[in-house]
Amino acid sequence: MECLCEKAERTASKKKLVVLTGAGVSAESGLRTFRDSDGLWEEHDVMEVASIEGWRRNPDLVIEFYNQRRRQLATVSPNRAHVVLAELEKDFDVWIVTQNVDDLHERAGSTNILHLHGQLTKIRGVDGSNVTDIGYGDLKPGQTDENGVTLRPHIVWFGEDVPLIETADRLVREADIFAVVGSSLVVYPAAGLVGSLRPGVPAFLIDPGEVGIRLPSNFTVIREKAGSGVEKMREYLSAYVVR
Repeated sequence: MECLCEKAERTASKKKLVVLTGAGVSAESGLRTFRDSDGLWEEHDVMEVASIEGWRRNPDLVIEFYNQRRRQLATVSPNRAHVVLAELEKDFDVWIVTQNVDDLHERAGSTNILHLHGQLTKIRGVDGSNVTDIGYGDLKPGQTDENGVTLRPHIVWFGEDVPLIETADRLVREADIFAVVGSSLVVYPAAGLVGSLRPGVPAFLIDPGEVGIRLPSNFTVIREKAGSGVEKMREYLSAYVVR
C-alpha cells in the first residue's frame, strides 16, 4: 500500500491545473442551462427563483423550483467532459472551481471541487447553519432542523455574498495551467477570476459561443462543446505532464 508521504510527494510534483466550469459542462448531460434560448429563464423570472428577495417573497415557489431541479439531476449522468476532467488527475493536480450546483463532477470521480454557488443536493438553515445532504429528495415548505431553524436550499443566490470566492481566487493565482470550460464568463464574481491568473500561465477556453470578457493572449480558445473540447485540451496538456 502506498504511504501518505509518497502520495503527497507525487501530487506535489504535478502541475496544478485549475478548471473553472460553467453550465455548458452539464448541458451535455441533459441539464438545461439558464441562458440558452430554451433555458430555465424562459419559464422563470430569475429574481423570483434565484435571488434572496425572491426567497423572502415566495419561499414555497423557490423550494419547488429547486425540488424540480433535484429530481431532474437524479435522472442524468456525468458526460465525457466530466469524466475526462476526472481522468486528468492521473497527470495533474486538478482543482475544479465550478459555478454549477449539480454533483456531476463528484459522480465522475473528481476529488478537488469547489462549488462557488452552492450545491443542489444540500440544504441548510436560513441562518447559515447545519448544512445537510438531502440527496435527490424534496425539501418541504416550512421544514425546520432539530433546532427549529427553517431550512432552505444550499444555493448562493443573486443578492448574496459568494463565500468561497477568495478561496477560488487563491487557487487561480497558484495555477500552473488554467482552463475555463462551458462558461460564458458573464456572471460575476466568478468571471473576474480570469483576472487573477498570473501573466504567461498557459490557459484554455472551451465554449462554442462568445464569452463576456476580452481574454488575455495566453489563452488557447477551443470553440467546441465541453465534451469534445476537453478531449482536445487533453491533447494540448500532454506537453505539460511531469514525467
